[in-house]
Amino acid sequence: MGAVADPREGRLAVALATGDTVNYANRQLTTIHDAKVTFEEYLHYANISRQEEARLYGKGSDYEQSSGSVTAFIKGKILRRPVREHPSRLSISEAAVTGKKETVDEKAAMDGDGSPSRERWEITDAEWLNASRAARTATWGAIFYLIATDILGPFSTGWAFSQLGWGPGVSLYTIFGALSGYTGYQLWRIFIQMDSDRYPMRDFGDVAFRIYGQWARYICNILQSFQFFLNVGLLIISSGQSISQMSTQNLCFIICVLVSAIAGCIMGQIRTLARFGWLASLAVALNLFVIFSTMGVMSNSSPNYTAVAATFPALLPDPTNPAPISYSAGSPPGLGLINNVSGLMQAVFSYGGATLFPNLLSEMRRPWDFWKGLLCGEIFIYLVYIIYGCYCYGIQGQYVYNPSYQGINPYGWQTVGNSLELITGLIAACLYGNIGIKVLYNNIGMDILKFPLLTSKKGKLIWAAFVPIYWVLAFIIASAIPQFSQFSAFVGAACILQFTYTFPPLLMIGFKIQRDAILPDETFDPATGQVQRKDYGIQRWIRGYKKELLWNTWDLIFFLGSATTAVLGRFQLQEPYWLSQEGLIIAKRAAIFISDLEYVFSIDNRPQMPYGTFCQGQQPWAIVEGLQLLLRISKRFCYVRHLRI
Repeated sequence: MGAVADPREGRLAVALATGDTVNYANRQLTTIHDAKVTFEEYLHYANISRQEEARLYGKGSDYEQSSGSVTAFIKGKILRRPVREHPSRLSISEAAVTGKKETVDEKAAMDGDGSPSRERWEITDAEWLNASRAARTATWGAIFYLIATDILGPFSTGWAFSQLGWGPGVSLYTIFGALSGYTGYQLWRIFIQMDSDRYPMRDFGDVAFRIYGQWARYICNILQSFQFFLNVGLLIISSGQSISQMSTQNLCFIICVLVSAIAGCIMGQIRTLARFGWLASLAVALNLFVIFSTMGVMSNSSPNYTAVAATFPALLPDPTNPAPISYSAGSPPGLGLINNVSGLMQAVFSYGGATLFPNLLSEMRRPWDFWKGLLCGEIFIYLVYIIYGCYCYGIQGQYVYNPSYQGINPYGWQTVGNSLELITGLIAACLYGNIGIKVLYNNIGMDILKFPLLTSKKGKLIWAAFVPIYWVLAFIIASAIPQFSQFSAFVGAACILQFTYTFPPLLMIGFKIQRDAILPDETFDPATGQVQRKDYGIQRWIRGYKKELLWNTWDLIFFLGSATTAVLGRFQLQEPYWLSQEGLIIAKRAAIFISDLEYVFSIDNRPQMPYGTFCQGQQPWAIVEGLQLLLRISKRFCYVRHLRI
């Protein structure tokens, strides 16, 4: 992303590329989400941007004939061969054209409140184009890496097979994998036809906005923020389970979850994702090690019956006398629809990367190449998940635990897996929290509440204050629904299924209707931004829909089926938690927590009540005297009469 020369720079190049000499850089600041910008205008400038990308990075370009930094190093330093490195393509200032180094007085560029001066926003056309392109550095290989890097790993697939059986498990993972590839293709096709340097698309909300309007953008942004928030809570639970197992269940489970939340509050103060880069690479290596070690240990030891009995007491009432390991070709006997749906939602979770596809596309040097990374990533994920899931189910049968590295019996290897996944889980939670907070800040804080820029002094202070609030709320949700498998299935049904399977076909229908409704004699004037249309309304929509009748009908059926699955998943997963007596967890804990505000002042009083499964008979206040008050509140907080952890 450095400031280096781009042959497209200069006002003449910009004018030739865009077809006009309008100073759109400053206009862009107020039109990025302007409903007055027409559909035809988005198509017009997207076509120009794709042509420029093909000219600079496509076949026959000097860029394609050269080598990247890694390849150049191998050829030049190791193989001692002549090498030609990639020519520079990106710039963020006019100074790069002349070769002069631009110096900026940062203090002079700030207003009194620490926010960027308004004068600094009066940028030129060339500077806007270059700034828009500066972040577009990712190749399709990098996209493959990001798609294939599911930080949760395939550790839930074995449990999903135990809920579905061999046949339904393999079939559903295959079908969901193919459909997720299809919806990823849909998002890619929409993106390359509507994204441009003039009107860049940054996230899922931007895609929805350009097709259906502002209301669709708000829905996507809110649901995406909700998904990231639940992902943080989900990873807090996973980390809490790891800490609990490493302590041999001598520490209250809520304290284990609380430790994860406190660590997240500290690491969450990192605002820039660039600082997480090397940590994410480390997480990938650790995940691979845990996968291979778990497979090896699992084949030479019995399942972790204690953990299974604590989480699923109906499956294993007596861990000292377990029933023989069994398998099922179809739906396992004794399991109902709720169990099947829970396993189904694990498959949804496995292919949940579509939420970030527009974000990944927005950073690609050439979005046309996204299909390569998508195809390779989907195939890789499918093979790894199917192989690992079948292996775990084939070894442990109905006793497969979720996550699988906690379901192996030797305590030493449990500790290895838990400690490594504790690190990767914390990294993942911080990444999700970082993106989730930014989505909230940019789309609610800045758009509605008129918050300052996140890079300003006030913005940084707001960030520092909001991070602990975000993590505390995630901790409350995580402690209220500590059943990891059901919680992850709920996230899959409520959020991930929408972005991966429900929204893309609906977006594609709306896009095709508007695109195919354009008549040959309808024109768009780039100079004025005006469109000459022959008709409006339902007649136009019908004409656009009939242009690709079969595909649009298939997408409509696909959308309705996905929506039905989402409703089924949410209802079935909510029933045992929100409608039953045991499921009133949040309400009970909220009342108990409020009473603790008064109870905390009674230091000499000790709780005289039964506690949750992991708290029975324990005296956690004796561990660290300085945490006396916090531990007492936590012991009260984790009390729910029939709660099973």
